[in-house]
Amino acid sequence: MTTTSPPPLDQSVVPAEIDRWNWGAFLLNWVWGIGNNTFIALLTFVPLIGLVMPFVLGARGSAWAWRNGRWDSIEHFKRVQRKWAIWGVVLWLAAIAMLGGTIGGVFFALRNSEAYQLAVTKLQSNTAAMSALGAPISTGTPSGEISTKDTSGEAKLNFPVTGTKANGELQVEAVKKDGVWSLRVLKLKIDGRDDVIDLLKDSRVELVPLLVGSAA
Repeated sequence: MTTTSPPPLDQSVVPAEIDRWNWGAFLLNWVWGIGNNTFIALLTFVPLIGLVMPFVLGARGSAWAWRNGRWDSIEHFKRVQRKWAIWGVVLWLAAIAMLGGTIGGVFFALRNSEAYQLAVTKLQSNTAAMSALGAPISTGTPSGEISTKDTSGEAKLNFPVTGTKANGELQVEAVKKDGVWSLRVLKLKIDGRDDVIDLLKDSRVELVPLLVGSAA
């Protein structure tokens, strides 16, 4: 009794059923290219060309991988490419989750910083701010930067503010000295208005008589 082995696959002809969008090639581009002997995927590293290569690989990747690889059957090819697609989705979801966690952590740290809390307290107790925005005043997520070292530090923040009468943006600059934060700049810009309200103006005016008295 003799057995006949199936004829070898003609990989020069791409079967219609696999000549379709390849998610593994699109999502993992150059990594997928190395794994599938499709080294044209390395063009991903070329400036400008790299912007379109993931789409080119997604559209043409299946055909290139079929010709460049060693496949037992069409089913074998589909199975391998499905694994690439699954890994691509998993890695991209993990990267997005990590990025979201990092950004969320930064916003959380800024919003819970002493500099931000100090600025919010000053804003919500300032008569000029309440008159312009309308009480109660709510605040949004801050952007900017905070740097600290031991008992000193600096903060530069901007965040949206909302009242019953108007919306605006608060600009904050604060310094930390001997472990204590103080405001250096606290300016309110009302949406639709050109002027900027200096919320520290009254505090500076109140200091003048004290300074004159101490000098005398």
